[in-house]
Amino acid sequence: MHWIDPDQLPETRGTVRRFLLNPHGEPDGFILDRDRQVHFPPHLAAQVTRHVAIGDKVRVRGLKPRTADIVAAIAITGPDGRTIVDDGPPHDKPPHDDAHAERQPMEASGAVLLSLYGPKGELRGALLDDGTALRMPPHAAAELHAYLQAGAHVQAWGKGVRNRHGCTLDVQDIAMLVDA
Repeated sequence: MHWIDPDQLPETRGTVRRFLLNPHGEPDGFILDRDRQVHFPPHLAAQVTRHVAIGDKVRVRGLKPRTADIVAAIAITGPDGRTIVDDGPPHDKPPHDDAHAERQPMEASGAVLLSLYGPKGELRGALLDDGTALRMPPHAAAELHAYLQAGAHVQAWGKGVRNRHGCTLDVQDIAMLVDA
């Protein structure tokens, strides 16, 4: 995204309520107050988590895809006034290195608070009421969209990661709980 001038983009302001993790356990977004999802690429995770914490007020400049109410961040300004700009991934490091957390067999159940989307607005999962992010590829999420809508009660199984930034489950199986 290095060719886009972030100062020319719309600004969203809010308070960070929780981080979102990708299936590898890396932060790749956060939820602001009023359930607004912000997506950022994993290569920014270390910078963002170094300068932004849960409860911080932030300003985000980015693009909103046509199909989802999220912001694909180009620039994030933390409470200290430091702005983190997405200039693209570093060219000297492979996109996925060995620093990923080891995923463990997990299961999660609960009510869906909100659907989760990728940076282009594609449905990619859901956030449960216990804070667990359910993640799946866009083609699977499209087929299972009823399971990923706010208010649905689900149980999911797969491999996941829990760390200081949150919990994520790469869904392999999912069921709707009808007696919840």
